[in-house]
Amino acid sequence: MLAASHPAWATAAADKGALPATAQSSATVYLTSPNAAALAKRAAEVSDPNSPYYGQFYSDTLAKKLYLPSQQQVTDVVTWLTKAGLKVTSSTQHQVDVTGNAAQMKAAFGTQLNQYKVKNQLLHAPAGNLVIPASVASTVLGVTGLTSSTSTVKPDYVPVSDVTKATTKADKTGLATTPTCSTSWDQKKAVGAPYGYTASTYYDECSFQPSQLRQAYGITQSGLTGKGATIAIVDAYGSSTMLADANKYAVNHGDKPFAKGQYTEDVTPSQWNSLTACQGAAGWAPEEALDVEMSHGLAPGANVVYVGANSCNDNDLSAALANIVDNHLADIVSNSWSGLMYSNQAGDGESATSIAAYEQIFEQGAVEGVGFDFSAGDCGDNSPGAAATGVNCDPSTTKAQAGYPSSDPLVTDVGGTALAVSDKKGDYKFETDMGTLMSNLNAKGNGWNPLPGSFFFGGGGGTSDYFAQPYYQKGIVPSALSHTLMTGATSTTAQRVTPDVAMNGDLFTSVWVGFSDGNPYSEGGYGGTSVSSPEFTALQADAIQARGDRAFGFANPEIYDRAGTKDFHDVVNKTAVNGLPPLSAVFDNGLVNGSLNASLVAFGRDYGLVATPGFDNATGVGSPDEAYLNSFKK
Repeated sequence: MLAASHPAWATAAADKGALPATAQSSATVYLTSPNAAALAKRAAEVSDPNSPYYGQFYSDTLAKKLYLPSQQQVTDVVTWLTKAGLKVTSSTQHQVDVTGNAAQMKAAFGTQLNQYKVKNQLLHAPAGNLVIPASVASTVLGVTGLTSSTSTVKPDYVPVSDVTKATTKADKTGLATTPTCSTSWDQKKAVGAPYGYTASTYYDECSFQPSQLRQAYGITQSGLTGKGATIAIVDAYGSSTMLADANKYAVNHGDKPFAKGQYTEDVTPSQWNSLTACQGAAGWAPEEALDVEMSHGLAPGANVVYVGANSCNDNDLSAALANIVDNHLADIVSNSWSGLMYSNQAGDGESATSIAAYEQIFEQGAVEGVGFDFSAGDCGDNSPGAAATGVNCDPSTTKAQAGYPSSDPLVTDVGGTALAVSDKKGDYKFETDMGTLMSNLNAKGNGWNPLPGSFFFGGGGGTSDYFAQPYYQKGIVPSALSHTLMTGATSTTAQRVTPDVAMNGDLFTSVWVGFSDGNPYSEGGYGGTSVSSPEFTALQADAIQARGDRAFGFANPEIYDRAGTKDFHDVVNKTAVNGLPPLSAVFDNGLVNGSLNASLVAFGRDYGLVATPGFDNATGVGSPDEAYLNSFKK
């Protein structure tokens, strides 16, 4: 019997009877490591700079032999499922995916599927805990798919073009009537702007191009390009024109395109599914372009492989990650997506089985020297309060929470900042946390409404109520954070706190992104921790080159060993002046249908998260700089 495979919400009172025997469904049977304890131990040993085994990675062939089920064990699971009448759609040493009707599912899993009326939704779930044959019990980690669930995974980007609505006529203010921005922080004064938070207000910075980011974070000065390293990018689906778009983008911004063979793809369009529920391939195309272009832009010498998951569902995303480690496709993986741990959607959020399956992949990656970076999200603390006004929030959130997989202790969670540069070249001036308040121009054009503004966009992070504090955070993360849950409750045990690091991602310090995916090529500004994750992954590729092409694997222990040193900018919010935000700018998108598209933006005001001296829950240990890269040189 698989414990807890019957969900708590599937009560007798909510039971509406059996699902029709012919009703079609799908399921994923996750397989467990036969040496799970040894896998976890080895993953920690090779990742810790203070361990004698640090950096002594195994090949993918050896790792699979030692830690994954044998082919015979996989065959035994497949045989069990097919004998019940189910169709196997894919099978690996990590999981077996099947489809079939309710009667066949009952035959395979020992209990029928019933319908339940929950929160005015008709959901389905096993009528009791699942029962599997004793002959395969030691191979099965768990089963998902038999219980109704809705994926909360989404790409963590927002285009600048979606920022605000036109609210006033152009002749009622002195602001520019064409899109206007500053080439550096406080470079262009917003003459004619109504009074906001400060006596003088400037236009927000123009979208950055890769050369400016390389300058700001010391990549140019280090002379590193990521040569010899390989970056993998995982998103859902795949663009039909990615290589051509990335090359056009690079040339447009003064960089070299990919060399022949430097960019590759692993996508299977014939197996794409759940397109409506997952925003479709078109919804993920900007994310893929952003990730590829930022990776190449900040590590122009690195190889890049795009691995497209067949949907945004956990079984497909984990399969894409497993493909990377099983075949050692890369040294480091950027993932600009995350979901909620707790949701009022069908299924109530992330399942323990899915988490365990992801963690087995992360541990295998660590053993092989493959690291995983995830974006922290764009909704501050993900609370209902943040979701009420945030532009990239999930309204199904039930409480303040860190996302998943970004909060997992076995990955590097990359938060966001707002980057200020001192000149057009991109020289670093300062950073504050990625958290903005928005005020729109009022109908008369003589004021901002509301003032102070409402929360609009912010980097994710916070204290997990699910994961205990990992060893590498001890002594670095303040006790006040690790022992205080995001609900305000006190935890008797120290808990995992995120993000780990941060880089530029604010929507109003955006980056240029270009793509076509079957349409005319165009470029626009994009923001989000979707920007931050590939930025950091690319910078890590540069660091791998500095290390003599030695991969980091799971990088967090190395990162936390350097916390509080000159290797990281300590990102700290500016002190409020008379209770008002000290950093603000005017976003001016020019005339839209005869009206001015303008807003006042306050920076460094994340929702529920604050950038303070030292480690904090908005920016982690801070943002890396040239000293970080140079420290790895021989």
